[in-house]
Amino acid sequence: MVKKTSTKTESNESKSSKTDVTNANFISETKDELAKVVWPSRQQLLSESAAVILMVSLVATVIYLVDNLFSWGAGKVF
Repeated sequence: MVKKTSTKTESNESKSSKTDVTNANFISETKDELAKVVWPSRQQLLSESAAVILMVSLVATVIYLVDNLFSWGAGKVF
């Protein structure tokens, strides 16, 4: 049993050092990837946001109308 305990301690120490290196690499690689991102212009951001808001409103309205239609139909049947 003593060997298992010492092996676990050794593996925990090696995991800790690997985690530190991995975290440092992750942060560095994240910064590198964010530098490659092509960010949208202000005009593009506004127009696409408006399109999304318009489509969400349209779909919500259609769902509301269909729900009311089915509620009215169910009221007539039952």
